[in-house]
Amino acid sequence: MNGTVNGTVIPTVSGTADRTSVVGDAITWLNDPFNWTGQSGVPSRLVEHLGMSALAVLLAAAVALPVGIYLGHVRRGGGLAVVLANASRALPTLALLLIFASTAIGFGNRATVLAAAVFAIPPILTNAYTGVLGVDPDVRDAAHAMGMTPMRSLLRMELPLAVPLVAAGLRTATVQVIATVPLAALVGGGGLGPIIVSGFANRRFGQVLAGAVLVAGLCLVAEAVLAVAQRAVTPVGLRAPRRGRAGAAAPAPGA
Repeated sequence: MNGTVNGTVIPTVSGTADRTSVVGDAITWLNDPFNWTGQSGVPSRLVEHLGMSALAVLLAAAVALPVGIYLGHVRRGGGLAVVLANASRALPTLALLLIFASTAIGFGNRATVLAAAVFAIPPILTNAYTGVLGVDPDVRDAAHAMGMTPMRSLLRMELPLAVPLVAAGLRTATVQVIATVPLAALVGGGGLGPIIVSGFANRRFGQVLAGAVLVAGLCLVAEAVLAVAQRAVTPVGLRAPRRGRAGAAAPAPGA
């Protein structure tokens, strides 16, 4: 919009004002106690969101981990499996979600969990396969020379060495799923998504921004927690050295 002063047209910065208003509305929404109580409050939706995400990752891991680990161990067929898994990424998650919702699965959280699980399979399978495949052949030969069976060699020698990559795949898939689950609101599901969709429907863009901030914050927290967990489960000898304050690697214990 433009204003006029003594016949001179003065442009105004309504766009900037609108953006400022949206940010202010988002802060107001986040500070409203009403939005943090009851079954539709942020804590309840957050718990539901995390539950759906965890179930989707567990379903994906139940399928992808055994397949990836086995193919990496036998060193056959893994390339094709990885290509097929990654090809599933060409399917838009929203389209897959609507397909599931329109079938016997029905609308709601179940369709979202299945669609998110399909979305999570590629990084888990790829990292599991790559991690086991990348184990030094000398380790396998040493296990065989010690009289270990193939299964025992896999469980005692190969998997511990593959843990960093396997954990990285689970970490990536989990964060991706948390960021995808808000689509559940489009098929009548729960989680944090309804906050965003309801804001769009009622043209409350501050609420939309607040919902986006909640999802982004949850992804960042999940990433940080899983990064710590990944380091914790990684064998000490395979951990990247911590960096000192001056940028140098911290000395090893006892050095």
